[in-house]
Amino acid sequence: MRYIALLLIFLTAPAIAQQVPQSAAEMRMSFVPVVKQAAPAVVNIYARIMRQQRGTPLQSDPFFERFFRDPFAERKPRVQNSLGSGVILSEDGIVVSNYHVVGMATDIRVVLADRREFQARVLLGDEEADLAILKIDAPDPLPFLDLRDSDSVEVGELALAIGNPFGVGQTVSSGIVSGLARSGASGGGGQGYFIQTDAPINPGNSGGALVDVDGRLIGVNTSILTRSGGSNGIGFAIPADLVAAFVAQARSGATSFGKPWAGISGQPLDADMAATLGFDRSGGLIISGLHAVSPFRAAGLEVGDVILTVGGQPVNTPAEMIYRMSVAGLGAEAEVGFSRGEEERTARVALIAAPEDPPRDPVTLDTQSAFPGLSVVRINPAVLSELNLPLEIEGVAVTDSGPYAARAGLRAGDVILAVNGIVPAHPDDVAQLLDGQMRRIEMVVQRGARRITMRFRG
Repeated sequence: MRYIALLLIFLTAPAIAQQVPQSAAEMRMSFVPVVKQAAPAVVNIYARIMRQQRGTPLQSDPFFERFFRDPFAERKPRVQNSLGSGVILSEDGIVVSNYHVVGMATDIRVVLADRREFQARVLLGDEEADLAILKIDAPDPLPFLDLRDSDSVEVGELALAIGNPFGVGQTVSSGIVSGLARSGASGGGGQGYFIQTDAPINPGNSGGALVDVDGRLIGVNTSILTRSGGSNGIGFAIPADLVAAFVAQARSGATSFGKPWAGISGQPLDADMAATLGFDRSGGLIISGLHAVSPFRAAGLEVGDVILTVGGQPVNTPAEMIYRMSVAGLGAEAEVGFSRGEEERTARVALIAAPEDPPRDPVTLDTQSAFPGLSVVRINPAVLSELNLPLEIEGVAVTDSGPYAARAGLRAGDVILAVNGIVPAHPDDVAQLLDGQMRRIEMVVQRGARRITMRFRG
C-alpha cells in the first residue's frame, strides 16, 4: 500500500504544480504556479536619452556664453541611462511602465523573460500620473497579464512584486496588500492614488507588476517610502483601473492622457473641521471654490457642499476624486453623491476636458524686448490645470521664462499681475510693457500663494 500511495503522489504532482493555488494551505506550499503564469509577461526596460551639456557652467549664462565659443567648449552629448521594468498587457505588444523610466527617452529596449529583445516606442505618457504606454512589434503573440478590477482588491491579500531590481535580472518578492487609497504618497513622480504593499520593491522595480494569487495585474509598482534608498516595506503601485484607462486612450490614438477637469478646490473634511463647521460626521471633500464653468457647478453643486462619492466609490481627497474621474474617462458622466447640510443628494456630472476658452493666445518676446525668449499665455481653464494655478486667477501666466528672464528670477507658472503699475490683460500687453527701451521695470508676480515684486534696470 505504501508503494501505491507514493506512486499516486508522483503521478498527481505535475498536475498540482500547474494549478493556481486555491487555498491558504496550498499557497503555503509554493508561489511557483503564480510566478510561472505571470513572470513571462513582465519585461526589463533599458532606456537611453541624449542630453546636451556645455563644456563649462559659464556657457549656460547668456552674458558669458559669447566668450566660450571655441571648439573645446562646444556642447557635448551626454548619455543618460534609465533602468526599469514593464508589463505586457496584450498579445500584440502593448506594454505599460512608469513615465520616469521611459519618459523623454530616445531609445527604448525591452527584454523579455525568454531573453528576446525588441525596440519600443512610446504611444502615450503622463508625467503627473507617472504612467507610459509602449508598443513593441513581435512576429508572434506575446504573453500578457489580465487586469483585475482595482476596487475588488482588499487589504490583507497576498501579492507578488515582479521586476528587475538593481538590474540583477527578473526577481519576485512576496507580501500583502497593506493599504488602499493612498494619495499623494508617491516618491517616484506620481501624484495620485495608490495601492500600498509590503512586498519588497527596489530601484529597477519601477514599472513592474504587482499581481494577485491568480496572476492578474492589480497594480504597476512605482515608488517606495525610504530613508536609505532600499525597501522598508512601504511600496506603492498605480491601480490597474487607471492603467486600463491609459491603454484605452493609447489605442484610440491619443499621445497625451486626457484627464477630466473638475474646476473645484476643496479639502478633506476631517474631524476637527467637521466640528468647527457643525457637521455631525467627518469624511468626504468639502468644496471651497468653484470655477465659473466647472462641470460640478453646472450639475448644481455649491461652495460648502461635501462630496462623498464619485461613481459609487467614496472619496476623501482631491487626488481620490480625480482618480475616480480619470478611470471613468472623458465624455462620460459620473454620479456624484454629496451632502448639503444634513441632506444627502446625487448629481450627474459631465466629465469634460479643461476648456480652452478664452483662447490662450501665446506670445514669445523677441530680441527687441527686455526679456527675449519669455513666453506668456492668457489664463483659461486649460492653463489653470496645466500650471496648477488657483481657480480665481485671471490674466497672463509665464509658460517659459527663457534665458534672460530666468536669470532675473521669473519661472514657469508665475502669474504677471502688473508691469510698472499696469495690469496686463493679454499676452500682447506684456510684450508692449516689456519693451527693450525701458530703463527701469517693476514687475509684480504671483507664485503660488506669494506675491513677489521684482525690480530691474536696463
